[in-house]
Amino acid sequence: MKLRYTNNGFLSDQLRRGNAKAYDYLMETYYRQLCVYACTLTKCKVQAEDIVQNVFVSVWLHRRKINPDYSIKSLLYKSVYNEFVDQYRKNRPVIYLEKKYLEVLDSVIEKEQHDLGEIIAQLNIEIDRLPPKCKRIFVLNKKEGLTHTEISEYLDISIKTVEGHITRAFKILSKKLGAHIEPILFLIFGYRNQIAF
Repeated sequence: MKLRYTNNGFLSDQLRRGNAKAYDYLMETYYRQLCVYACTLTKCKVQAEDIVQNVFVSVWLHRRKINPDYSIKSLLYKSVYNEFVDQYRKNRPVIYLEKKYLEVLDSVIEKEQHDLGEIIAQLNIEIDRLPPKCKRIFVLNKKEGLTHTEISEYLDISIKTVEGHITRAFKILSKKLGAHIEPILFLIFGYRNQIAF
């Protein structure tokens, strides 16, 4: 029976009928993936888990409205994104750059048919494979949020050297990951770090 749940139409139908085993399958299959994805949005594991739990509760409560012609996986990812945006807007006013960030997130969710968790994992693998100095500067800028000037002072190198390594990192990542790179980097590292490009 469990194998039959891999069929989207069958899974949707069973969820609409209130089949608890179908719901358990959904949780087992997607909970961890969605938490990883939500964490890229929130940068907070606790908040990410809270978002995913809210989504699963909502799916169960509104199970009769599930459209069997629509991908359950897409529904879950879109629901996580919507829950994130709802919480984000409740917590603070949206300024222009944040609005652009949310628009990019939306475009990634709408257009990306692959498993975002897998793409993010692949991106992290490719960042790990960057040349050592290039990787260090890229991580300081994109993950730690340091500006070019701060990195220059911290590593005692010129700003042009910092910019050169970041540009090189982008070229390498773009070559490896193609068109995905810009929206995915924007998604993972957020609008604040994009100012430093």
